[in-house]
Amino acid sequence: MKNSLLILVLITGISMSAHADVWRWVDAEGNTHFVDTMTPIYTWTDEFGKFYYSDTPDHEDAVSVELVWHSPGPVESLDDTGENSEADEEAYPGETEESRAARKQAEAYYCERATEIYESYVNAPQLYRTSEDGEREYLNEQEAQKTIAETRAKKDEICG
Repeated sequence: MKNSLLILVLITGISMSAHADVWRWVDAEGNTHFVDTMTPIYTWTDEFGKFYYSDTPDHEDAVSVELVWHSPGPVESLDDTGENSEADEEAYPGETEESRAARKQAEAYYCERATEIYESYVNAPQLYRTSEDGEREYLNEQEAQKTIAETRAKKDEICG
């Protein structure tokens, strides 16, 4: 039983470190820093204007910096601009590779469907809506153009 618990703890620790997130913070001089832990970072200035940073509040004027989630993955995967050089598209915080693939597949499906609807409106000889009694009510030119514009805006929103 103890061995099973130890193995579970080790596997959990390994998998959590494999899915590390990158956090950013900006120092008092405006420089952006990236870290792969949410361990608090404290900063303070001495009487000569020199800035200090530590993971413990070693000074009575020390204040904690604000850590802001930046991206998934290790700090080493960031390029000089702070962008993730290993990822071609941004993942959501905590998103696994499998769930990201499923999300991307769903997004592609909805984009394709929205594009089909838009193109069918553009290529239709005349647009209509169905009344409550099931009859077709044909749109005038102005209503049709408005509907096409709204459909294109929705397609652009869905497709990014």
